[in-house]
Amino acid sequence: MSIAQTVARVGLGSVMTFAGITHLTVAREEFQAQVPGWFPLDEDLVVLGSGVAEIGLGAAFVALPGRRRQIGIALALFFVAIFPGNIAQYVEGTDGFGLDTDTKRFVRLFFQPLLVLWALFGAGVLGRRSPER
Repeated sequence: MSIAQTVARVGLGSVMTFAGITHLTVAREEFQAQVPGWFPLDEDLVVLGSGVAEIGLGAAFVALPGRRRQIGIALALFFVAIFPGNIAQYVEGTDGFGLDTDTKRFVRLFFQPLLVLWALFGAGVLGRRSPER
């Protein structure tokens, strides 16, 4: 594992842990804007559940480097799973986190694939591999 991959893993894990904490505290209402109107569960329950998942995945990504591949793949899948919320925010025109125009909400859609790649890189799934010794 390269230094860049370790930095990516620890950085993303830390960001996810912080984001999860904000789901449960100061940004709870803002995150509710990303829950699609058609989703069959209560918005607050979804935000709380996703916050707990983010804390768990983020902390594990940092604290369990021996499991980085599995956790990084799970984190990438998590980003894919929550992407419909970002699409719904754009389609439904819901404001949140300063995304108060269609253009801003549309541009944000392009950041989700970058998070998937970041997770996979930090997991050691992407990038050059050094030969085994």
